[in-house]
Amino acid sequence: MEKPKLLLIDGNSLAFRAFYALINQVDRFVNHDGLHTNALVGFNNLLDGIVDPFEPDKALVAWDAGKTTFRTNAYDNYKGNRDKTPQELVEQFEPMREMVRLHGITNYELPDYEADDIIGTMAKAGVAAGYNVTIVTGDRDMRQLVADNITVWITKKGISEIDKYTPNEVSDVYGGLTPDQVVEVKGLQGDPSDNYPGVPGIGEKTAIKLIQEYNTIPELYAQIDDMKASKRKENLIQYQDDAFLSRDLARIRTDAPVTIQLEDLIYQGIQYQDLIPFYQHLDFKQQLVKLANQGYTIAGARESVQEKQVLNVVPLTANNLAHVELLTDDVDFYLELDGDNYHRAAIVGFVLGNQKQGYLASRDLELLTQATPVRKVLENKAVKKNVFNAKETFVALHRYNVNLVGVDFDLLLVSYLLNVNDNSNDLGTVAHEHNYFDVQSDDEVYGKGAKFAILENDTDFFEHLGRKVQAIGALKAPLTQKLVEHEQTDLYTEIELPLTFVLAQMEMTGITVNAERLLGMQSKLTERLSELEQTIHQQAGHEFNIQSPKQLGVILFEEMGLKPLKKTKTGYSTSVEVLEQMTDVPIVASILQYRQLAKILSTYVDGLLRVIHGSDSKVHTRYLQTLTQTGRLSSVDPNLQNIPVRVEEGRQIRAAFEPEQKGWSLLSADYSQIELRVLAHITDDEIMRQAFINDEDIHAATARRIFGLDPDAVVDGNLRRQAKAVNFGIVYGISDFGLAKNIGTDRKTAKNIIETYLLEYSGVKSWTEKIVLDAREKGYVETLSHRRRYLPDIKAKSFNARSFAERTAMNTPIQGSAADIIKIAMIKMQKALDQQNLKSKMLLQVHDELIFEVPEEELELMHQLVPEVMDSAVKLTVPLKVETHEGKTWYDAK
Repeated sequence: MEKPKLLLIDGNSLAFRAFYALINQVDRFVNHDGLHTNALVGFNNLLDGIVDPFEPDKALVAWDAGKTTFRTNAYDNYKGNRDKTPQELVEQFEPMREMVRLHGITNYELPDYEADDIIGTMAKAGVAAGYNVTIVTGDRDMRQLVADNITVWITKKGISEIDKYTPNEVSDVYGGLTPDQVVEVKGLQGDPSDNYPGVPGIGEKTAIKLIQEYNTIPELYAQIDDMKASKRKENLIQYQDDAFLSRDLARIRTDAPVTIQLEDLIYQGIQYQDLIPFYQHLDFKQQLVKLANQGYTIAGARESVQEKQVLNVVPLTANNLAHVELLTDDVDFYLELDGDNYHRAAIVGFVLGNQKQGYLASRDLELLTQATPVRKVLENKAVKKNVFNAKETFVALHRYNVNLVGVDFDLLLVSYLLNVNDNSNDLGTVAHEHNYFDVQSDDEVYGKGAKFAILENDTDFFEHLGRKVQAIGALKAPLTQKLVEHEQTDLYTEIELPLTFVLAQMEMTGITVNAERLLGMQSKLTERLSELEQTIHQQAGHEFNIQSPKQLGVILFEEMGLKPLKKTKTGYSTSVEVLEQMTDVPIVASILQYRQLAKILSTYVDGLLRVIHGSDSKVHTRYLQTLTQTGRLSSVDPNLQNIPVRVEEGRQIRAAFEPEQKGWSLLSADYSQIELRVLAHITDDEIMRQAFINDEDIHAATARRIFGLDPDAVVDGNLRRQAKAVNFGIVYGISDFGLAKNIGTDRKTAKNIIETYLLEYSGVKSWTEKIVLDAREKGYVETLSHRRRYLPDIKAKSFNARSFAERTAMNTPIQGSAADIIKIAMIKMQKALDQQNLKSKMLLQVHDELIFEVPEEELELMHQLVPEVMDSAVKLTVPLKVETHEGKTWYDAK
């Protein structure tokens, strides 16, 4: 018959382990009340990972009762070298005990004794009562308790991995010694962590050797006179009292006067329903998702999302199609695709309805594409639609000739605006962020990566779609209210939602790419790389794999004897950052050129050739509207915003982009120094404002001020370049180290330049100081349009984390407001094109630049219209300035 199981957990040891495992992120793990939770996260994972599958009969978590114990009474300096327990951990102990209780386990502490002694005593009692005992700890000293019926599990690498010790494992570690002899070893070697002395000059290896020979410390000293004369013998004799003291301090008591019995430790099992409000208080969303997936009701969420509703979803058939005609008000609609790229992915199902009238789901695309009530609802502007990712939904439906109108609520967009730090594209994950747990993520339902597969069973598939669409409807009211509270309603209704459909139109239009020209570039670049490869091999003196950082490191720093600037775990660093400091070495210059050209070939030339649509010879990029934390758009499949333009080979990529029709041109419209103009407006710096009002060269004006030149002095190119780096560096919260690197000077000079700049532009200095203080007080910063970015590290103890948050506080209102402005300009520009019924089309947005394709007869008008619209997108205290250029390719339009 199998013996009953007793589980004993060392609470303090594991709490410290969990805390320090995530110490670098301590300021990121904070709940809505400001309670730090990093140790609670790790401790909870340990309880879930051990207790639940272990299924003990009896269980106990033992805690230290305080710093004063019989050991401190015996030795004043016991643990005296330890730092004070961080307050961030202290505040987690009480909720940790509650966590233990909710996991069905008894908490216990005993004055004057440590958790080790409680565990040692209960382990002995457990064995005597016929239990198999398992001890879980982070303290290796616990190995002295190992016995035939006692196994000690010791956590390592934080608490994620565990070593399990039986008598055999202890014997292996201690050279054949028994667990009882562990304390003898500790007595001789001492323990720096617990601050007891042992015998000087005796480490673990020597201590093990001595105990192998003499068995115990008392036996060693009984035979000390027979020991050969040596320094070691002298120390053993001189520090005999310390050896016996240390042995006593190291010995875990198995007879502590505990006031509990084994009968008090009955394992109650996890109290799942009571854990829910506890996890909600801690903001443990992953755990709440897990419980929701197990069928537990997650109610009373902090954001007042309505309680779990009964899902009413049925297959849509010809028999109940008439029910769709009853959907005349708010309709929740969700479209399921079989891939991320909605320009190519197939529609595999859809669901529509509302909580009041129920939901109808189907895989039959004819119900979408034919003249059915479903299509009528989707194309009826009077019926408000609530969706997730309106752009994806619009584009996918458009491919099937369905025109989606009347979108009122986009869960993805609204969630992003409420917290730009949460930028998942999965409906389930987004819902969880807002404490709505009655829906799973697609990863959980469909699988990840190669395992991804749409459910074949209609019942399960329709239920998942139903839960998704129900989440959209349930979250509309509370999240719309939060937009109001954040003063972001206009940001959503006037900017982000209209922009979604402008972007959709641009993406669907696409831009023509000349594949023949790219193939020609491919051939030339391949030939150039081959020549460079031969040159590099000649410079190295032999052939090697140029793509191997390890082989390159050997050549540079061993064979050629160059001084290594940085080392990594795997060897010498040959990163671009390192190599750029060594460009005076011919082979390094060649390697940098090789890497640059290889990236242009693989990422842009080959990459573009792979995504040109065969049907229209165009690329249809996707603009990610909910990715960046500043509000800037990001481009993927392909990324058209990162085409390198600082080298000619990169610029030539743009020569492959052409208008769709012969005789047309591409027109580029670029905001001039928009971020600096925003900086002048937001900081209200009079000197900077006047420079823009007077249409001065702002970089030359800055150079005159920071380098002490006469007001009318001609500024040379080098000084202007340095001033430009300072201007934009200030926008990005640059450090003296960063500026020194950018302009090629030392840190002291760079620091003086920054100080001079802030002295000259005192309005900028005042604003930067104020915005950091505001961020500390509020926890976030905003753009001109109330786009909000939370800064969880603004009060972090880590200097680096806090400094980065402060720089972000300065940068986000500037960069984010510039992003707001160009988004407004795009909306107004599309409206102007439509109102004037022009043939010209807006094709691309690349940071501060818009690209249009324009017929010849509209060129003159567009050169006038585009700057007028873009200049007046918003009203600032300084003028906006737009420059336009035209050409037969994107390259020529610059």
